[in-house]
Amino acid sequence: MPQRGFLNRRVRLAHTLGLLSAAADEADAVTILRDHARVVAASDGITVVRREGDQVHYVTEDAIGALWTGQRFPISMCISGLAIMAGEPILIPDIRLDPRVPLNAYLATFVHSMAMFPIGRTAAVGAYWQAAGPIDMETVELMSELADAAAMIFDPAAPQVRAAG
Repeated sequence: MPQRGFLNRRVRLAHTLGLLSAAADEADAVTILRDHARVVAASDGITVVRREGDQVHYVTEDAIGALWTGQRFPISMCISGLAIMAGEPILIPDIRLDPRVPLNAYLATFVHSMAMFPIGRTAAVGAYWQAAGPIDMETVELMSELADAAAMIFDPAAPQVRAAG
């Protein structure tokens, strides 16, 4: 994906990290992520997903078109669930070429490229682009840092495996 204002993205990340450190609870953290993650990712959309047993719940989004807010999916059958279970980001440059993507859920959306970042073991934040293409490493760095900071609220007992950078 093209880099759009990396310095501005870094400044927004720093601001967002400050807001997360002062968040009162998960509801505050969800709002903060919804309001700031899209700029940090330089994406066309973001979503915040919460794990609920063997399902994931798409809690909120900020996107150029409707995604899945309010919907639930089996954890093992969607990219957010796979990222949460693996504890690692999943980068998908072209959804049509990745067998893990349930295309029927994506074909009615603008999404052609995506990245999903686990927030501990209990949530994830996803970034979506309308153009297919590689996800730049700055986006991976910034969004990983954001997800790690959010994990302190969503999943404080989870080990923090990636170093903030």
